[in-house]
Amino acid sequence: MSSTGTTARLLPGGPVAEQVLAEVAEDVAALRAAGVTPALATVLVGDDDASAGYIRIKQRQAAQLGFASPHVHLPASASQADLHRVLADFNADPDVHGVLVQHPIPGRLDYDRALQVLDPDKDVDGMHPVNMGRLALGLPGPLPCTPAGIEALLAFHGVPVAGREVVILGRGATLGRPLAMLLAQKRPTANAAVTVVHTGVADWPRYTRRAEILVAAVGVPGIVRPEHVRPGAVVVGGGVRYEGRRLLPDVDESCAEVAGAITPRVGGVGPTTVAMLFRNAVRAARRAAGLD
Repeated sequence: MSSTGTTARLLPGGPVAEQVLAEVAEDVAALRAAGVTPALATVLVGDDDASAGYIRIKQRQAAQLGFASPHVHLPASASQADLHRVLADFNADPDVHGVLVQHPIPGRLDYDRALQVLDPDKDVDGMHPVNMGRLALGLPGPLPCTPAGIEALLAFHGVPVAGREVVILGRGATLGRPLAMLLAQKRPTANAAVTVVHTGVADWPRYTRRAEILVAAVGVPGIVRPEHVRPGAVVVGGGVRYEGRRLLPDVDESCAEVAGAITPRVGGVGPTTVAMLFRNAVRAARRAAGLD
């Protein structure tokens, strides 16, 4: 036991991301050898410093992997139509294989409407309604990045999922709902009994305390505490909120005293989410090139 009382095995996302990105780099090399430079385009609306920072991180990663990374920065005064025109241009450009609209966008603009303008096959976030439908039906398509990253993280660290009880606290469209569909699919790294519960359920801890694998996906800092966790359970902190640049996770760090395995406060699901973004992008490039 450490001086902090921590007993849980840590499940870092960094090694998972490294493995995924190594596979992406191999695909990029094959594409470039075939005369195709994969391109991940990014769109930033407004002047939010954090969002601009995230774009720079993704552009650096793109350069390291050998992607082209065209970028459009729209002013905060941009209209919905301005955003749609940028997306339509990227849709029509055969040299652009994936498109990311950095979220959040200014509140007067409608992100969901913009997303529906995007070509579903270029949607590297996997959040277009067509791609959510593909996920629900088990059809091929880009997967939502954080859910796909969580499945990869559990598999990498040898956490058995098939046949086990997974409880997801949170029903959001970006994490809770798609993760439930993903982990219920018949696949060696999934095939679980999945329950989705949320804070609208008065006695939600009754569900989380029975979970063999608990995924927090609410976005409420510190909502999951040791008394909400089954002793020895695997705990994945998927939901976060930011206070400036400070990351505030759903899972209180003291849960490590009860859990058998747990993602770290920093460096857990985040790195795997970014890796899945590039996996979606390179797969889109492979499809466009007729290699898949």
